[in-house]
Amino acid sequence: MNPAEQLNLYLALGALLFVCGVVCMATKRNAIGVLIGVELVLNGANVNFVAFSRYNPAFEIEGMIFALFVIVMAAGEAAVALAIVLNFYNNHTTVDVDSAEELKG
Repeated sequence: MNPAEQLNLYLALGALLFVCGVVCMATKRNAIGVLIGVELVLNGANVNFVAFSRYNPAFEIEGMIFALFVIVMAAGEAAVALAIVLNFYNNHTTVDVDSAEELKG
């Protein structure tokens, strides 16, 4: 299998992860399900970054650095989002995002 075919397989995997994440974000009413969708979207982008850094010599180290930054950003996003979900659960006794009619600041 030549490198172009291998790159296409990785890009297809990244696109599949991205689409699964978008569908998950669009269909889930649960806040945890939406967070899982966001993580899938970010991981789909990471697969593409690493695949391009492997198979494109002009994008050698930058793809891995971008993927590392995305992983760090996703960890921070997950921590903040889970804190928001816990606070939401304490106030509304559910994590269903459609059940809250008003949000107090």
